[in-house]
Amino acid sequence: MSTLLIPAQVAVGKVPSVNTSVSLEFGNENRGIVLPWVTNTAAVTGAVNGTMVYDLSDHKVKTKYASGWKDLSIDATGTTVDPLTSVDGVLIQNAHDEDANAEVTIGSTQTSDTGILILEDKDKAMILPKVASPHLNIINPAPGMMVYDTTAKQLAVFNGKVWSFWKP
Repeated sequence: MSTLLIPAQVAVGKVPSVNTSVSLEFGNENRGIVLPWVTNTAAVTGAVNGTMVYDLSDHKVKTKYASGWKDLSIDATGTTVDPLTSVDGVLIQNAHDEDANAEVTIGSTQTSDTGILILEDKDKAMILPKVASPHLNIINPAPGMMVYDTTAKQLAVFNGKVWSFWKP
């Protein structure tokens, strides 16, 4: 297993943050983060609350919440087929080798939680990529994409066909 421990703040696509409450932050370039694709959330073992994935069984973005998985997509028409090429994204992903033990941890503590990207600090947060009206400005979003909509001031997730928006 390869593990990378990063004990500081990390910025992707921007100058590093000066805010000490941030562990991971993204730039503002009409791009989002794409969540890990899983065959089915039932097959995800050891998931802790806050784990987020794109479930290929029903094409939905989900988060681990209490004793189950909460659907963030709402719409049931999601897909992994690229409308421009008619190519199934799952086939593209399956063609690549994956290191099932790969893991990146950002933070100062080590836990037994498993995941691809683990943010460990108890007093820091991740700032999502910020995009104004992502449904208009992200030209070809990937299934499982997630951003913060700066126009509507809400979380936006893409299920492969439509965006769903969440506001507290």
